Amino acid sequence: MERAEPMLRVATPDDASRVEALMKESAAVLFPRYYDERQSASAVRYVAQIDPMLLTDGTYFVLESDGQLVACGGWSRRDRLYTGSGESEDDSRTLDPATEPAKVRAMFVRADWTRRGLGRRIVEECEAAARREGYRQLALLATLPGVPLYLACGFQPLEEIEVALSDGVRIAGVSMEKAIDPLEGANNTPEVGRELFQPLAVGGLRR
Repeated sequence: MERAEPMLRVATPDDASRVEALMKESAAVLFPRYYDERQSASAVRYVAQIDPMLLTDGTYFVLESDGQLVACGGWSRRDRLYTGSGESEDDSRTLDPATEPAKVRAMFVRADWTRRGLGRRIVEECEAAARREGYRQLALLATLPGVPLYLACGFQPLEEIEVALSDGVRIAGVSMEKAIDPLEGANNTPEVGRELFQPLAVGGLRR
């Protein structure tokens, strides 16, 4: 049976439990392909959790097919970079569009819906929304499963880092940035050399 084309919409606070269930389902399948068992379990617990601020701000999106959430992700005008980083008094600070990048946050696709362009659809929606609010750049901290998507969307890798989660477990990540095309609808996805990312060993940092 052919599945219905997913429809994109803005998530609301009422979606919180369903979004988090999707996050954890996705992470439980995809993270073990890049991290060891302990790292994967910690990431499912602390990374794959909804940030209520994204839902309240109206900057989080879901893709829905036949009543089921199959992908989610969003952007933020706030200072917080990722869920699982712990609490900070600056988390809710509004970023300055003229000098600071908007943040791409919490991208997850259900494992049986990967490689269908769903992640790209959400990234493009995030970019368009941030552009409308005057932001000139996007920034994110990618876990390893998300890096191929962001490279394909034109993000440039900046630094390979270790992320300390709330329980002290450390996982490999990559900070990335992308300039926002000022022209609505223009194609500004540069060819990104895969060699830029090759030094990162899957499941760990370059030694």
